[in-house]
Amino acid sequence: MTAMQRGLFLALLFTSGFSLRLQAQGPPTVVVVVRHAEKAATPANDPPLTDAGAARARALAALLADANVQSVISTPLLRARETARPTAEAHGLAIETVALAATVSEHAAAVASAVRKHRGKTVLVVGHSNTVAAIIAALGGPRMPDLCDTQYSNVFTLVLDGPSARLIRGSYGARSPDPAMSCPNGMR
Repeated sequence: MTAMQRGLFLALLFTSGFSLRLQAQGPPTVVVVVRHAEKAATPANDPPLTDAGAARARALAALLADANVQSVISTPLLRARETARPTAEAHGLAIETVALAATVSEHAAAVASAVRKHRGKTVLVVGHSNTVAAIIAALGGPRMPDLCDTQYSNVFTLVLDGPSARLIRGSYGARSPDPAMSCPNGMR
């Protein structure tokens, strides 16, 4: 075998092995995690969105219009479902609900399990100020503090690619107040 043939053989061997590895791994799962939009004060147990919240939910749908969202996951609470609804309707999807659990970590684990059923797809997850960070961590993302009550504009995109998880943080809709000024514990 000549050096050129050996090089070609090694190149073919490498590329075929690389191709098989990529096929086995598949495309990444993209998870967009947001907190529900602005909520009304009443009824206290399950309030709907305010007008500003409804506008934010529409802004989320516009943000994700070209994102090929294939699944939408929410809690059963009205404010979360109303935040998810415009995106779900725009993509012709039903909202998959994951019940709240006894603890935040149990809920986050249940959401992560639901997300993993949609491997290789783009999934929108609508959570709450005290669940967003836990959901990101349960999916393999970094640990972060909970969102404070005045923060609604954060959008977290988690790219799950095999064993790695990359987090991209952005914002959408009307800007939330500066957390350093509006959160009791300062910058979060």
